[in-house]
Parts: sequence; structure tokens; C-alpha cells
Amino acid sequence: MTNIKKGQLLISKPSFTESTFYKSVILILYHDIKESIGLILNQPTNIKLNEIINGLPLNNFQVYLGGPVENNTIHFIHTLGKIIPQTKEIKKGVYWGGNFDTVKELITQKKISANDIRFFIGYTGWGENQLNNEINNNSWIIHKDDTKICMQNSNDKLWSKLIKTKNRKLAIWANIPRDPSMN
Repeated sequence: MTNIKKGQLLISKPSFTESTFYKSVILILYHDIKESIGLILNQPTNIKLNEIINGLPLNNFQVYLGGPVENNTIHFIHTLGKIIPQTKEIKKGVYWGGNFDTVKELITQKKISANDIRFFIGYTGWGENQLNNEINNNSWIIHKDDTKICMQNSNDKLWSKLIKTKNRKLAIWANIPRDPSMN
């Protein structure tokens, strides 16, 4: 049995070719025996938050693809702690969710910046033992994270950076293109 905990990162193995999770880095938000929930940190979209949420002023809050589950929902992680009611701490200094009306108010009042909060469309979810099985089948590498990685604006370069920190066998895959035949 693997030892998955909230606040850890999952790095997809180079052999994981399913398109949503190819070269993905996922922050685990919640894990228990029945389910696991996470957000893909490194799949930016070209969408800004004010383009999908009515009533927000023009802003630079980029939206990321959090995963394929309920992709009509907005999720967020932040460093604001109890400033946002109903938030859940997932690791020291990083929080998940909370009262979205408060978030909208803080954005409108320009009291938070893109360095404080990240937004995601959808999330990643696993049923009972599904994530454990995927890890045991070598689809994912568990990575202990620091808070900075979670809050950085990131893209596929994050996967390459993290995979290079693993053993040499994996590091050679850091620059592999999606379709190796195009190399």
C-alpha cells in the first residue's frame, strides 16, 4: 500500500500517455481510503478568470485545467488562509477552496494578486484504491513538494524540471516530445 498524503505531488511517469495526464504534475488535495482528489498544476489555459465569472473586473488570474472531472466547476488553491472563510489547509501555507463570494470581493477590491491564488477548471479524482493501484502500476511518482511549486504559474516545463530530480533513468525523458516520431 502506498503512503499518499494531501499536499504531496504526483508526477506522471514518461510512459503515461493518456492525453489529460501526459507530463502532468498533480497536487493531492484530499486522500482517504474511499477517494482521492487533486488538481493538475501545469496545464494552463488561455482563459482569464474574468472571462468565465460574471461581475469580475479585468484581471490577470489565469485559469488552469485542474482535471477531467466536473470541468464546469472552478476550484482554487491559495496562501490566504483564514482570510477566506471555509478554506481547508492542505499543507503548511497552502489552502484549498473556501467562500468564493469572499474571493470575488477581494479580487474586486484588488486585495489579492495572482501570486496569492490559482484557479482551475475541473479536478482530478480517483475512486477507492484506484490511485494506489495506479501508483503500484508505475503510472505516478510521489514527490514531496515545497509550497513554492504549488503556487507558481507553470506549464509542461514543471514536469521536466521535476522528472530531472528523479533517478537518471527517468531524467532522460525530460525533453521527450508528445509524439516521439516527430523528433
